[in-house]
Amino acid sequence: MAKRASPLDRLRAICMAMPEATERLSHGSPTWFVNDKKVFVTYTDNHHNDGRVAFWCAAPEGAQDVLVRGDGGRFFVPPYVGYRGWLGVRLDGPEDWELVKELVRDAYRVVAPKRLAAMME
Repeated sequence: MAKRASPLDRLRAICMAMPEATERLSHGSPTWFVNDKKVFVTYTDNHHNDGRVAFWCAAPEGAQDVLVRGDGGRFFVPPYVGYRGWLGVRLDGPEDWELVKELVRDAYRVVAPKRLAAMME
């Protein structure tokens, strides 16, 4: 029986599929950048004992409020970056990897230069 990929491995594959995406540790967590400069996703595993396996991502304006209000069990306002509209997404509950792909693509589009964002179409 094949071993199922971890949430980190699955998230990594999605993030690294974005044009010119790079990964490195930032503040001790796997983090994905556009052109090794701007962060679009950070993975967290029990960040400061919050009990969550999750990722934080850039989000289009207004998305954080709508998603957190709509499903506060899955979505949350992350520390440090939440005030900028970033979204926290739990990966330790029921997984919807199509939704994760959509959120990562949106995050990428929010921070990527227009030239790279256009490659997503």
